[in-house]
Amino acid sequence: MNQPKNSLSSVSKDLPERTDKGSEASMTTDSLSTVAASDGPTVYQPKKGGRAPSGGSQAYSRTFMREISEYPHGIHPALVPGVSIEDQKVRYGLDKGIIAVVGVFVVGFIVWGVAAPHQVYDVTTAALNWVMTNLGWVFSVVAIGMVLFLLFLAFTKYGKIPLGLDGDAPEFSTGSWAAMLFGAGIGIGIIFFGPLEPLTHYVSPLPGMYEPASVAAVKGAMVQSALHWGINAWAIYAIVGLAVAYVSYRRGRVPLMSSILTSLWGGDSNSLGARIIDGLAIVATLFGTAASLGIGALQIGRGFQLVTGWSTEANTIALITIIVLTIGTIISAVSGVSKGIRLLSNINMALAICLAAFIFLVGPTVFLANIIPGVITEYFAELPRMLSATTADSPEIREFLSSWTIFYWAWWVSWAPFVGVFVAKISKGRTIRQFVFGVLLIPSTIIILAFTILGGTAIWLQREYGELIPGNDPLQIPPAQDVFFLVLDYLPGHQFVAPVVMVMLAVFFITSADSASLVNSQLSQKGNPNPNRLITAFWAIAMAGIAVVMLLMGGQDALQGLQNLITITALPFSVVIIFMAIALYRELHTDPMVIRYSFAKAAVSNAIVHGIEEHGDNFEIAVAPVEPDSDRAAGADFDSTAEEVTEWYTRTDEDGNVVEYDYEAGEYVEDEDQVDGRAQTESDERGGSL
Repeated sequence: MNQPKNSLSSVSKDLPERTDKGSEASMTTDSLSTVAASDGPTVYQPKKGGRAPSGGSQAYSRTFMREISEYPHGIHPALVPGVSIEDQKVRYGLDKGIIAVVGVFVVGFIVWGVAAPHQVYDVTTAALNWVMTNLGWVFSVVAIGMVLFLLFLAFTKYGKIPLGLDGDAPEFSTGSWAAMLFGAGIGIGIIFFGPLEPLTHYVSPLPGMYEPASVAAVKGAMVQSALHWGINAWAIYAIVGLAVAYVSYRRGRVPLMSSILTSLWGGDSNSLGARIIDGLAIVATLFGTAASLGIGALQIGRGFQLVTGWSTEANTIALITIIVLTIGTIISAVSGVSKGIRLLSNINMALAICLAAFIFLVGPTVFLANIIPGVITEYFAELPRMLSATTADSPEIREFLSSWTIFYWAWWVSWAPFVGVFVAKISKGRTIRQFVFGVLLIPSTIIILAFTILGGTAIWLQREYGELIPGNDPLQIPPAQDVFFLVLDYLPGHQFVAPVVMVMLAVFFITSADSASLVNSQLSQKGNPNPNRLITAFWAIAMAGIAVVMLLMGGQDALQGLQNLITITALPFSVVIIFMAIALYRELHTDPMVIRYSFAKAAVSNAIVHGIEEHGDNFEIAVAPVEPDSDRAAGADFDSTAEEVTEWYTRTDEDGNVVEYDYEAGEYVEDEDQVDGRAQTESDERGGSL
């Protein structure tokens, strides 16, 4: 049997002989005491009469050699370095069931929405009211619970687990990784809601938080916006990204939402339950991204009116914008010009930074510089109070939460599959602790700064001139798509900045639609990293169609249309996210690094107690084999041959047949029949090509 160098059977050859005093500790491998000491003190309850059974290392080694064959590929589950999806043998293909069912549902919805938009509006409004009254708490559980769960992982032993193989270095430097996380958080929403939301909260706050249009409302409005776009939002993205990264780069499974949950019910991603999960992820992403496309088209249309002076109904221009930009998205998806789009996206991100800097420098600079630290401080101070508001408190609070807080939680849930997969791809090689702190803090900080600059400028202008919202009357708030350009009008050079903003919005539209369509295409093609471009184009068209329906059903209040659809369609996937967290924890509990940690704690605890009992102050810790039922055995309570800790790293071929893998060489072991079969296939292919 070919034994890898990390196998416990090879380690046992170098173990010292037992002494008659039995002073050696029952540790498993290389100096595990450092692992046990790294995460706090060890609590040990000593056993009575603790002496190892007789028999010596030779008898135990024979028993061990009989059991080692029960491990896949002859390696103990504590020593598996991890399995990456990149090294797996996977046969990808179209998931015709998902494409057919979800495709028919979406096309049917679009036809219904175009034919009877007011009927769709009435039905979805009634559904929204029911969801908010009865199930709004589900979104709050996700938004609050995921923050607590992620922090628990980061601060405990699980934080050291890498999102990759043992020893893998991060693919990107910390600076590049931070920049890409920043890019993931920049989009249409910041430009659309950046000045609008704080200005709205300034005159119409969460009931009971502060007096409208007061001094307290200045910071309070920006803090409320920070709640919606900050740490809680990114915790929803992070839990999906962490789960995808872990199961793909540590457990070797395809990056599907269902791959994360198979540990709960068994089976694989071909089961009916798994396909339902992936279908829900596609639906949530379609409607969530379509909402961004809809508001982006509205704002581009309004900017076009202001720049050109063309007086046409805003929704008409928005519909034309959706059609034109969707054509651009399809060209991108079909032609494979992703590198060009990515370059354009990076340029767009630089323009967004320049836009924020421009507003900061030519706007109320001193006011913004003074208020930014206060907003960040008050954000953390008021976080518990803002999160404690519930739909059961009062009708007024329920209305606010429905329009803002819970709507946002639903929106982030719908974006979670898309953003989560992206964040997972760029985070390979990071530890869970690095991932959690990076994803929660880096983009949140940048977005809070952006909202403080844009929203702070809008509030300052309102307090100085009182023209943006006449009389601070919430009923006089301008149309949402107008607010950014109204604020821009007060700044010098606005006539040059407005066209640039329109271009930025157009690029954000295409890149968001292209990326979300790509993720949906992967989910509907069994995780294929290079999905069929026509399927990708289909999902892009579907998103555009949903965006059109949102505008038609909302009429003049387009935000109400997208609010209805996002909240309803995101609800099922919010439940999926809760189960994702449960499934992830179960898998982390049996991670090789966690198993080694458990062995280390037990071994060191046993060794120290027995060393003091038998030798007093002066003893050393050594490594020696003991009988499995010894009270000195580090793994006495651990079954290293159980399926739950060994089945996951069994390697298979494209058809699911078990194949041998050599962990020492890092390659598959092929028998002669496989080699001859491949040679024959290649020969036949050459012959057929002649």
